[in-house]
Amino acid sequence: MKKVLKVIGVLLLLIIAFVLIAGIFVSKVYHLERDITINAPRDTVWNNVSSLRAMMKWSPWTDPDPNVQLTYEGEDGAIGSTFHWKGNKDVGSGNQTITSVDKPSSIKSHINFIEPFSGQADAYINLADAGGSTKATWGLDIKYPYPMNVMQLFVNMDDMMGKQYNTGLSRLKKLSEHQ
Repeated sequence: MKKVLKVIGVLLLLIIAFVLIAGIFVSKVYHLERDITINAPRDTVWNNVSSLRAMMKWSPWTDPDPNVQLTYEGEDGAIGSTFHWKGNKDVGSGNQTITSVDKPSSIKSHINFIEPFSGQADAYINLADAGGSTKATWGLDIKYPYPMNVMQLFVNMDDMMGKQYNTGLSRLKKLSEHQ
């Protein structure tokens, strides 16, 4: 029995050592960006991305919890306005605050994730003319603290989050093209 416990202890130490050493070499920053061309004028698309309330009409992030609690503070669409969410274990809780607005081209925000994991991210939506259409680019930059950055070795963030971004942009396209 002592031998088994000793082997388990050594394996645990090796796993911990791997995580700590790998964390030194794995990037602490993750960048995701997706875009879509929307057959609508930039002003129409801007109306659907220019405020936190407007974004909730097409955002996929609260879909797993139809009873998610949403609250807003400040003048929606203005720098400093904040959106709070509290949902089930799939949605978690946190807040998002607008940090920059460049009408009708760009809106930036800071996201504070509280549950199920603590974390920080900066998000943006950029709009650009594309002929008679609008190109919408939605991006996110996450800064992972050491050694949480090792998670990137085990979780395919592009696959997991990219699907959500594609879903949201498809909804934004549909919403904007039918207004």
